[in-house]
Amino acid sequence: MRIRVVLPFHLRTLARVNEEVLLEVPDPGTIGGVLDALEAQFPVLRGTIREHGTLRRRPFVRYFACKEDLSLEPVDSVLPDVVRQGAEPFLVVGAMAGG
Repeated sequence: MRIRVVLPFHLRTLARVNEEVLLEVPDPGTIGGVLDALEAQFPVLRGTIREHGTLRRRPFVRYFACKEDLSLEPVDSVLPDVVRQGAEPFLVVGAMAGG
């Protein structure tokens, strides 16, 4: 299945892409499947979204789909149908912090 992924500006620059990325993700289309496909297609992104050894989400990185924060969901969670069908993108967002 093809899933659209939108990256924050600094990761688009690092991956040398201008727009959203289209990834081939195996069924059933999970969060982890998207991240695996993203890192396989763009090895330079390894360690920027997930930790190298543990593959845990890095601090200040969030995942969204259909206006819902999926950052704390298990990586084997299946994405919403509209994301799996390519109608809506999966978003990787740099979280903001500070006061």
